[in-house]
Amino acid sequence: MPELTEDATFRNEDWYGEELVDRHFVRCEFFDVDLTEAVSRGAVFDGCTFGNVRFNASRHTDSAFTRCAFKRCNLFETEFTGCKLVGSTFAECDLRPLTVAGGDWSFVALPGADLRGVRIADVRMREADLTGVNLTGATVTGVDLSAAQLHRARLSGADLRGSDLSALDPTAVERAGAIVDAAQAMVIAQALGFEIR
Repeated sequence: MPELTEDATFRNEDWYGEELVDRHFVRCEFFDVDLTEAVSRGAVFDGCTFGNVRFNASRHTDSAFTRCAFKRCNLFETEFTGCKLVGSTFAECDLRPLTVAGGDWSFVALPGADLRGVRIADVRMREADLTGVNLTGATVTGVDLSAAQLHRARLSGADLRGSDLSALDPTAVERAGAIVDAAQAMVIAQALGFEIR
């Protein structure tokens, strides 16, 4: 059975390089905790709050951070592989460079986030709030962005191939130099009112 911790508060703790395997945290609060180079596998954080937490160079595999709030956290060189972050929110966080491979980030709120140059591949991000995000030069491939909020997003030079762009209003984003495939080009042309024959 996973080790369960509920309603606990962790403050000013050094978890540098910690291995969090099959740990389960519910409604816990983490403030000024150092998780630099920590590794999680099969860990679950449900309804947790992270404030000023350092995730630098941490690696997370098949873990869940559901309905969590991240505020003023540093995720420099953090990697999420096959992780579930459904319903989590990020505010005033340093998110680059960040790598996300696989998993479910639906309903995640990243409004105004600086995601320049990040790598996001094969992730479900349905109904994510990406209002005003800066994805300049980012790789966002094979991502399900259906019903995502992309108003005022900066996509210049981003590689968007294979991603669902059905929610994209091409007139409401910065898009110069963004890379799309032929099928996406059809979707964008139709969104602009062109009739494809």
